[in-house]
Amino acid sequence: MSSVRILAIESSCDDTSAAILVDGKVLSNYICTQKVHEQYGGVVPELASRDHQKNIVPVVEFAMKQANITWDEIDAIACTTSPGLIGSLLVGVSFAKGLALSLGKPLISVNHMKAHVMANFLSDEMPAFPFLCLTVSGGHTQIVLVRDYLDMEVIGETTDDAAGEAFDKAAKMLGLPYPGGPLIDKYAVGGDGKRFKFPEPKIPNYDFSFSGLKTAILYFIQENVAANPNFIQENLNDICASIQERIVSVLMNKLKAAAKDTGVSTIAIAGGVSANSGLRSAANDLARRHKWKLHIPDFQYCTDNAGMIAIAAYHQFLKNEFAPLTVAASSRGI
Repeated sequence: MSSVRILAIESSCDDTSAAILVDGKVLSNYICTQKVHEQYGGVVPELASRDHQKNIVPVVEFAMKQANITWDEIDAIACTTSPGLIGSLLVGVSFAKGLALSLGKPLISVNHMKAHVMANFLSDEMPAFPFLCLTVSGGHTQIVLVRDYLDMEVIGETTDDAAGEAFDKAAKMLGLPYPGGPLIDKYAVGGDGKRFKFPEPKIPNYDFSFSGLKTAILYFIQENVAANPNFIQENLNDICASIQERIVSVLMNKLKAAAKDTGVSTIAIAGGVSANSGLRSAANDLARRHKWKLHIPDFQYCTDNAGMIAIAAYHQFLKNEFAPLTVAASSRGI
């Protein structure tokens, strides 16, 4: 079989990204992050959509130039079609459809959450089937049983808020700028995660809930600031470390239970929160104690990026899983 060259586009939230992948190897993976949302403390959907419209042409052109590839050499166009912000998705999907139609190339529709799982196949050492993948991002938290490249089953997911959102909202409560999750990780490094105790949600099976934990953090901050207006400044490292410890322990306890019950010992982590140092450390510790084979993508493939869309599309291409040009963007996940 001749080489397979795929142009992939990712626009599910506030990152505009394009990648070129040839035979499963990424040649370019360019990401343009929108800064406009920082002043609002979170992603503003309308502003995100507008910035995607401004960014998508130069982002795709840069990825093509970086990979030193021409339009004639492209075999398929891939794009994220779900889940995500509908306005953001529409920009990427519409652009991909136009390219596929004008170039006469097949279109591949990729699920964003499945692509996060597939990011683990962009590393030199790839997971063996079956494996469990803990996918943790700003909008989703899932445990996925992966039987094959295209055979995935969600066996646990959040019933309300995602872990990444819990990090960002907790940071906002502490007065930290958006995105606050990485800042909690930064300050937690110098803190004592055992100093302050936060409750662990009691959710059955392998599902998650973080809404109650967010409320507990809010009340904790309000009560302590009322008693001491300088409480946050004087205890920031310990507060961040304690918040991170609880969120990570919730994730690890569910993952540990799923691994035990399924008997699967190959474990993967994916999603933007997989870049968190506390999560990586806890996962590595559990892997040593339970003799797991652990896989975590390189940092560049943890956050939203077109490289992960491309690798997912590559395996769909091999199975001739193409989409009609009538395919629609959807905010719903797997």
